Formats: sequence, C-alpha cells, structure tokens
Amino acid sequence: MLHINDLTYRIEGRPLFTQATLAISQGHKVGLVGRNGTGKSTLFRLIKGDISPDDGEINLRKNMRLGAVDQEVPSGPQSLMATVLAADKERSALLAEAETAKDPLRIAAIHTRLADIDAYSAEARAGSILSGLGFSGEDQQRPCSDFSGGWRMRVALAAMLFAKPDMLLLDEPTNYLDIEGAVWLESHIRTYAGTALIVSHDRDFLNKAVTHIAHLRDGKLFSYTGGYDRFEATLAEQNRLNMTLLAKQEDERRRLEAFVIRNRAQASKAKQAQSRVKRLEKMQPVATIISDPIAPIDLPGPERSLSPPIIRFDDVKLGYTEDVTILRNLSQRIDPDDRIGILGKNGEGKSTFAKAVMGDLLPQEGFIKRHKKLRIGYFAQHQIDALNPRASAYNHILELMPDATEAQRRARLARFGLGEKNAETPAGDLSGGEKARLLFSLVGFHKPHLLVLDEPANHLDIDSRAELIKSLNAYEGAVLIISHDRNLLEAVVDRLWLVDKGTVSTYDGSLEDYRALQLEKNRSERKQNTGEADARKQSRRDSAEARKRLAPLKKKYEHLEAQIAKVKKRIPIIEKELSVSNIFTTNPDKAVKLGQERAEILRIIETLEMSWLEAVERYESAKNTEGLD
Repeated sequence: MLHINDLTYRIEGRPLFTQATLAISQGHKVGLVGRNGTGKSTLFRLIKGDISPDDGEINLRKNMRLGAVDQEVPSGPQSLMATVLAADKERSALLAEAETAKDPLRIAAIHTRLADIDAYSAEARAGSILSGLGFSGEDQQRPCSDFSGGWRMRVALAAMLFAKPDMLLLDEPTNYLDIEGAVWLESHIRTYAGTALIVSHDRDFLNKAVTHIAHLRDGKLFSYTGGYDRFEATLAEQNRLNMTLLAKQEDERRRLEAFVIRNRAQASKAKQAQSRVKRLEKMQPVATIISDPIAPIDLPGPERSLSPPIIRFDDVKLGYTEDVTILRNLSQRIDPDDRIGILGKNGEGKSTFAKAVMGDLLPQEGFIKRHKKLRIGYFAQHQIDALNPRASAYNHILELMPDATEAQRRARLARFGLGEKNAETPAGDLSGGEKARLLFSLVGFHKPHLLVLDEPANHLDIDSRAELIKSLNAYEGAVLIISHDRNLLEAVVDRLWLVDKGTVSTYDGSLEDYRALQLEKNRSERKQNTGEADARKQSRRDSAEARKRLAPLKKKYEHLEAQIAKVKKRIPIIEKELSVSNIFTTNPDKAVKLGQERAEILRIIETLEMSWLEAVERYESAKNTEGLD
C-alpha cells in the first residue's frame, strides 16, 4: 500500500529524516506519533507529493487515491450536503453526463457505474457522516458560510470521508471535534475498509482507533503493533532490555580493557592482549532510547483558599439576546477543591456556560454569585489567537512583570518550557505547543483560585499532555475543563457535568459510560439512515447465517489467542531467573541464553500477535461486510 524507503529530507540543512523506512499494509490503521517538531506534518506533505525528498523514495500503490483535509475549508453559499456530495467527483461527473447523454449504450453504462459506486444512496451516506460529526438535518441544508472555521473543518473532514479514498491522511482530526464527534470518528475509522495514517496526540483515540503505531524519533520511523498503550509498554520493555545489555557490555569492556592493560607488555600474552583489543574495536554500541526531558507546565495554586462556594448559580437563564435563551434552570456551585469536566456536543452551550463562569456573560434571569476575592485563569483557543503575533514570549511576560529583573522574567518562561531560544521568538512564529505554553504562563501568573480550561491540550504532544496532567493534579485550586481528550479528563476530574437539552446537569456515569452511550447512538443513527430498522426480523435471520459463515474466521483468531497465551507463560519464568542476584557475573552464559530466549519469545509473540491482528481485522471486516455488530 505505502512503502517509505531510506527517506532523507532536510530543512535549511537540518536533517528531519535520515534513511527513514516504513511499510503500511492494506487496511492497517496507523497512528503516527512523536514530539512536536519532529516532522509528522512534513511527512504527510512528502507522501502527498507536495514536496520532494532529498534522497530515498515513497512508493504508493498504482492509482491509489489519497484523502486529506484541505487547508482551504469550504466557506461559500453551497449547503453542507451539496459540499459533501460534490467531493465524490466521479458521481458528480456521471450524474451530469446522464442528463445530456443520447447514446442508449452509454446511458446504460452510466447507470450501471452509478449503481456500482452506490451513488443512489449517496445522500443517506453523506447525511450519516455529517450527523456523526455533529450536524443536524437542518444544519446540513444551511450554507457553509453560516458556520465558524472549526465547524467548516468538520465539513471538509466529512467531504473527505465521503469520497472513500484508498488511504486517509488525518492530521490531528480530533482537535476540532467534541467527545461525541471523536467517538464517532474513532468508530468510523475502525470499520473503514481502506487504510489510514493518522497524526494524533489523543492517547485514548489512538488506543481505540488504530491497529499500529509508527513512532517518529531521531529522524527515523519505527513500527509497533497495537494501540498507544501497547506501544508505550513495548518501548519501555525494549529500553529496559537494552539497558541490561548495555550494562553487560560495559562490564565486558572493562574486563577486556583491564586484561589489555595488565598483559600488553608481557611477550607471552601479547597475542591474547591484541586479540582483546580487536574485540573491543568490534564492539557495537547498544542502542538505547534517550528521551529529551519534558518541559514543565508549572501552574501555581492560590496562596490562600477561599471559603466555599467560590461560584454559585441560582436558577440562572443564559442567552445572547433577549428573545433567545441558550441555557436555563442552572443551579450549580463550584467549591475551592472541585475538579469538574464538562461534557456535551459542540453547539449545546458549553462555551456559553464557561463565559458565564468567567463573568463575560450576564444572566437573563437568576443570579450568579462569586466570592469577592475570586481570581480566575482562563485558557481557550481564542486566547491563543489573541496573543500579540509580533511580540515575543519575553515581551508578553514583561507586561506582567515590569518591575522584575530580566533573570526573573526568563526564569518564569523557563518554568513553562520556553527557553532562551524561543523566548525571543515572535508569538506568531511559535509552534502551537509553544503558544499554548506561553498562554499557560499568562493564565497562571496571578495564582488563580479557579482554572477554566477550554480544550487546553489541543496543541500539546502526548508527553506535554502528561506534563499538563501532572501540573493540574498538583494544582491546589478548582478546575473546570472542557475537553475531548478522555485521558485528560479521566486523570484530572472527579465530577462530570453534562450540557444537554438547554441545561447543565450532573452526569452520574463514567466517561466510558458516556462513550458507550455515544457509540450506541451512532449505531442507532446508522441503522436509521440505512433503513435497517425496517427489516429487523430479516436482519436477525441474515445475522444467524452470517455467523455460520464467519465461524472459521473467528476460530482462527481464537486459536492464535490460545497460542499467544501459551507462549507468554514462559516470560515470567525467565524474568524470575534473570532477577537472581549477580547472575550476569556468576553465570553469564546462562544469563545470555535466557536473554536470547526471551528476545526470541518476544519475536514469536510479536509475529503471532501480528497474525492475530490480521485475523481479527479479517473477521471484523467480514462482520462489517455482513452487517453484524
């Protein structure tokens, strides 16, 4: 499907890729991960042919159609539905030709091809995709110009998915989605018949949507089977084994060097000494994964806690005009130690509620009472966009710390990972992650009692998101988070509020419950859109027959599961033997054999797991084809 061979690419002389190699097979869903700035978006441009490599090659299957979201999002008078339908250029061309064709044979050929590409159900398919991404039936008939940039990005994504390319290239697709949209996309990608390469820093999304991880590190690409958690565990295990081998190699090196020093001058042992010198020269260094330190995100809490509640809503009604109400019957309170996650679809009123919390929106009815000493720190996308693009990070801090020394100002920036180099860079030239870190430094400057965070992780890579989680868990004030990042919410919040049906209420379930609810809604909508609900009895009969046909495929992956479990039983036995004190010095041959055996078992497990994944994919693909859940 896609083969990257010895890819080399430089930017202003700096190597971004150095002989990088990667192969992606048909049907695989691959998550591309790596630190910000390592070249993930550049790799997409290379694959699309927008730029050319300095060396190496990128080979795509002949006539393969790539799908990527254009930077130029639709914004004209055309409706959302028409915009999405137009993305299938073959369908549009055939329908236009059908209106003017005169030759009976050609007319027949056109309609045959339209049937082959499922053209007559196109509106239902387009409607299903738009609905999954958060657009109501009414929205789908409105012009693109009615929607904000983030919503138009969703339209562009819908159009690309509707076109059914052979391979999806998705760059941070969940950044402009709510949890509901992210769950729908996750489900859609899993069942997508084609191949996908996805840049994402959303750990939960990568765990649930992809079959493989491609790790971009040190200019090279490394492939791993499974989701992100499995990749992380495998990486840690690889490094642990390599560190063990490195320690053993260093012991061997010291032993050889000591022998050479002792015996080089002795004629009787000169040959032995020379032999050991040659062994030293031939020693290959053991590769270890050295991670750059993660820049901190330091959010100091308030110096003094306030008496509860810090904010109370008493039967509040919110809206932007007198005759339009967005939210009503709001009677919530926020206490000094609250950790609250806000759920709900985009457009239901989450940002409206956040503005009311901030004091930027006055109630139409009711009362909002705040502690008179309350300080609030607010992080949102529009705050990032409001940074002065021409002013450096240092100048932004200078405005807040006019009486401080230069060293104090730079120390403040360093606490948020903005060192000497990017401290002087204009904000407009900073990366998304660096802008986010600058905003965090500004948000936390006055040691707020309450942090209101609207999608705070969008521009952060996975390691920086982990640092943000650590900082928020150490923060001693209240936190209110609006985010599609389920991993962030699960790690930080202990209460969930749901914005739905014009009000804000406590959600008693877990995030996994909420995810399951959205998946069920998606399944119900798909059935409704395809008319499956009208044929349930027949569907059950068809399902029974389909399960019979699928039984051999299911038996195959279950057999592989049993094999994997059997092989894995040897691992803890080896681990126990290797943990014996001084085994590498007292019985090095045994230690080496155990290490080799362990490595071989891991290789076998990886091979079996690859086969298992392929078997599961074939089974799931067949299930999807048969219409089974």
